[in-house]
Amino acid sequence: MLDRRMTQLAELLVRHSMRVQSGEKVLIEAFDIPSEMTVALIRAVAAAGGHPLVSTYHQAVLRALYQSATLEQMQTIGTVERARMEAVQCYVGMRGSHNTTEMSDVPRERMDLYEKHWWNHVHSAVRVPHTKWVVLRWPTPSMAQSAGMSTEAFEDFYFDVCTGVDYIAMQKAMEPLEALMRRTDRVHIKGPGTDLRFRIKGIGVVPCYGERNIPDGEIYTCPVIDSAEGYVTYNCESLYRGTVFSNVRFEFAQGKIIKADAGANTTKINEILDADAGARYLGEWSLGVNPFITNPMRDTLFDEKISGSFHLTPGQCYKEASNGNNSQIHWDLVSRQDPAVGGGEIWFDDVLIRKDGRFVIPELQGLNPEALKR
Repeated sequence: MLDRRMTQLAELLVRHSMRVQSGEKVLIEAFDIPSEMTVALIRAVAAAGGHPLVSTYHQAVLRALYQSATLEQMQTIGTVERARMEAVQCYVGMRGSHNTTEMSDVPRERMDLYEKHWWNHVHSAVRVPHTKWVVLRWPTPSMAQSAGMSTEAFEDFYFDVCTGVDYIAMQKAMEPLEALMRRTDRVHIKGPGTDLRFRIKGIGVVPCYGERNIPDGEIYTCPVIDSAEGYVTYNCESLYRGTVFSNVRFEFAQGKIIKADAGANTTKINEILDADAGARYLGEWSLGVNPFITNPMRDTLFDEKISGSFHLTPGQCYKEASNGNNSQIHWDLVSRQDPAVGGGEIWFDDVLIRKDGRFVIPELQGLNPEALKR
C-alpha cells in the first residue's frame, strides 16, 4: 500500500511543478528511491493524461561507470540520453543516496568527462531550457544522519518542507521582491567574514515557488559578470563531488575569484575552480525563503532554500538570468544570515532590505517565515 504522503507528493510534482498536460511525455529518473514512489509518480502522470517514461539508477552502479569513464563512452551515453530528453516535454528527477560521499573517490578527470559530455550535453543544454522539469531528493537514513535527526523524524520533516509550504502564497509574496530586484543596480552583502558588492542591473530575475525544485523557496538573479568586488565566507558546509567543504572563503576582483580557501580542501577547491575559464566567475545569486528549512544538512536542494540565507554560485549561469558566463561547474554555496550565526545584511542601492535573515521593508514582509506556512 502506498503511503498517502507519496501520493500527495506525486500529485504536487505532476499538477503544480510540471503542470503535465494530456499527451505530454514525462521522463521519470529515479535514483535509489523506493519503487512505491516511482509507482506513485507513474500513476499521477497517467492520471493527468501524460505518458510516463522511466529510468532507474543506483549510485554504486553510477560510481563504477564514472570510474571507468572514457571520452568515447561518455560521448555515446550523452548522445543517447540527449535524444531521449529531446523527445519529452516534462522531466522529474528524484534522488536518494545511501552514501552521500559515494563519488568521493572518482578521479576528477573522470568526473569532468561525465559533467561535460553527459550532464551538460543533456541537462544543461536540453532539459533545463526546453522541458518543464522538477528535481528533488528522497529522504534516506544518510540524509537524516547529515541533518542530525532520526530517520523517522527526518521523513516527517521532509514531507513537511516539501508539501507543507503554501506555494501560492509564496508566489504572490515574491512579486514585490521580483519587481524590486529588477529595479536594483547595486547589491551589498555584509556579515561575519563577508563584505561583498556587485551589480545586477539588466539581469533577469526568477522567482521559484515549487515549479523546478521541491522543496522550493528562492528568488534568483545573477551578478554582472565583472562586477563582484570584496569577499564572502560561506557558513554552511557543502557536499560537492563526494567531498564535504567547510569554511569556504572567496575573494573577488573584477568579478573573478582571485583567492579561494577551504581549509584542508583548499587544493581541491582550486582544482574545481580551474576546470574552465568560467568556473571562477559567478553564475547565480539567490535569496532563500522556505519557512520550514532553518538549518543546513549538506544537501544543496534543501540548504539553498534556508529561510534567511543566500547562495552565491561559481560557474554556469541560467538562461533566464544570464550574465553570459559559461562553465561545466554550477556550485550553489550557501550562507545563513540569521542571528544564530552572527546575522547579516542585504542592501539594494544603499537601502537595507533584509537584516539578520528577516525582510525589513513592509512590501517584502510577506516572505518572512510566519507568512508562508499552510
